[in-house]
Formats: sequence, C-alpha cells, structure tokens
Amino acid sequence: QAAAASQNRCAAEDKAHSPKDCPVCSYNEWDPLEEVIVGRAENACVPPFSVEVKANTYEKYWGFYQKFGGESFPKDHVKKAIAEIEEMCNILKKEGVIVKRPDPIDWSVKYKTPDFESTGMYAAMPRDILLVVGNEIIEAPMAWRARFFEYRAYRRIIKDYFNNGAKWTAAPKPTMADELYDQDYPIRSVEDRHKLAAQGKFVTTEFEPCFDAADFIRAGRDIFVQRSQVTNYMGIEWMRRHLAPDYRVHVISFKDPNPMHIDATFNIIGPGLVLSNPDRPCHQIELFKKSGWTVIHPPVPLIPDDHPLWMSSKWLSMNVLMLDEKRVMVDANETSIQKMFENLGISTIKVNIRHANSLGGGFHCWTCDIRRRGTLQSYFD
Repeated sequence: QAAAASQNRCAAEDKAHSPKDCPVCSYNEWDPLEEVIVGRAENACVPPFSVEVKANTYEKYWGFYQKFGGESFPKDHVKKAIAEIEEMCNILKKEGVIVKRPDPIDWSVKYKTPDFESTGMYAAMPRDILLVVGNEIIEAPMAWRARFFEYRAYRRIIKDYFNNGAKWTAAPKPTMADELYDQDYPIRSVEDRHKLAAQGKFVTTEFEPCFDAADFIRAGRDIFVQRSQVTNYMGIEWMRRHLAPDYRVHVISFKDPNPMHIDATFNIIGPGLVLSNPDRPCHQIELFKKSGWTVIHPPVPLIPDDHPLWMSSKWLSMNVLMLDEKRVMVDANETSIQKMFENLGISTIKVNIRHANSLGGGFHCWTCDIRRRGTLQSYFD
C-alpha cells in the first residue's frame, strides 16, 4: 500500500513530475524557487583539529582550532549569525518561498564509533549534506569526522518529504577510519597546497567513497563535480552510477590550493550563465564556451581582512542564491557584485550575513533548494 501510494504521488520518471505531485523537485540552480531548507547556527561547535580539518583550513586559524576544538564558536558571534539567518529566512518568506529548518542539536556531545571519536560541528550548511536531483533527495556521506552525524538534524524534514512521495537516498556511510586520510599530508604553507593540488594529492584517500554534496552543482541533465579535500573519486563514481543514465556527471578542476565545495569557485546562475572565480580558473572552461555559455568573472570581494573567516575564503561573495533567473540573494555589503548582477539584468535582494559567513558559507551554502518550478532539460546537447 505504501509503495502504491508513493507511486501515485511521484511517477517513476523524473520528466513526469511537477511540484504538485512531489514536495521535492529541483533540476538546476536557477528555476523559480518555491521551497528551501535554511541551516541553523545554534549550538555550533569548533571541530577538533584533526588531519582533515587542518587540510581544509588556513594556517592563521590553526591556533584557534587547537585551542577551541570541541567547544562552542564564540557565543557572541554565533548569536549575531543566528539573527542574520533569521532575517534571511524572513526575507525569503516575503519573496514567496517556503522555508524549512533543521532541528537544533547539542553538537558538543562526544561520540565514538569503532574507528574514531569526535564531537560534532553544526547544521548550518544544508548544501554540504543534501543534494536534490529531480524528485530525489540524497544524503551525502561527508568526510569530516565532526560531521559524521550531521544528518540527524535533517531527518525529521526528510522523513516528511519521503512520506509525501519524494525519493530518499543515503549514500554509503564511510567508516572514516584512519585509512581514509593521508595522516602525513604535508601542509605548511599555501605554496604546499598549490603543489599538492596540482599533483592531484588530497588529504582524503580512495579507501572508501566519501563526498560532500556541495562539491556538486547542477545544470539539468549535466551535473558538475570537483575532486576535493572532502570528495574523492570513489564518491564521484558512486554518484555517477547512481544517477545514470538520466544524468551525466562531469569532473572539472580548478587552479585551487584548497578545493573544498565548488560553489565559491564555480557557481552556475542561469541557463548558459556561470560565475567563474578569477583566482581559481577552471581547467575545462572551453567545455562551457563551446556550448555557448557566458562565463562571468565576479569582482574582488569587499569583505575586510580583519573579519574572521574560520572555514572559508572571501569569495563567499559569489556564493549567491538564485530565486529565479532574474532575482539573486546577495550580501548587502558586497556592492561590487551587486552592480555586476544589475548590469546583467538581475535584481538583487540584499541581506547582511557577515557573521554567518564566518561559519563557512554564503547564501548558497546556508540553503538547500528543495523545490524549484521547472522541468528536466539539457543545456549541453
């Protein structure tokens, strides 16, 4: 009976879906946004300073991680981030978008598996852990031990989507045993990172599949992914086989000393339109140009040097959320990129999330679009 009811709600083939049939339906990054999950900063904890965290953070913050790992991020800073995200949610609702939130969890609780022990981190970035492809919501396995149980904050929401007809897939959960990480990964400077990245060497090995959802970005039947510090080739191959034959998964790469999550490096914002970070050029950019795509290089971010960015770079300025092809949510402080969008004929919805940025994400990271009004198309045939 349950199977029959599910089939009635969501037809077997993606092309038969419409938002009326299924609560989960999104094929790209720009169709009109109808429903979104927005993360929470509540109870956010500094991850322990393990080898995979060291490989993904900048040297100037290593002392911060060594001192505060397992403890709360600065409480006053988190309080301001919570207020910023609440305002962001209010603005999304005013724009006609349904907003769902993960459950608040105590991330300071220590946990132990047969392979490791750790404390948690947060449920701030649903983009990192959830990927929507058509009517399916995919839970990423993750690669940081501090994020092993992050999915728990989203299970209530996902179960509700499942009970209303959505597909729900949890990728194979890695053991995160020591073998998944290069314990001697040699990082001392940015130059080291550049050399290692150029050689295709990363802190994660090919011991077992791992990936963060935020290393994938969607353009209809074509999905682009990077091999990064948190996404290995086994994880990419799992996703390729899982999504075949309806979707094509393409590996692209960048001149990036610290690849982790694609959306502050390469952000697809419309059919035939992509933001490409000028500091991290894409090695396969001709693929897009030959298909008639317009490649836009966003301006240099305006975020001041003294603003803490514990887990990200200043290029969160390009980590924007498209509400549709002509509306974009952008940081209120980033006037240069606002002008760039306005010159493209895209109206800007300005929101200040500077303190939320410090926790490692911009608007795209802080959200996971659950339903966009559109159909499955190919933009590369």
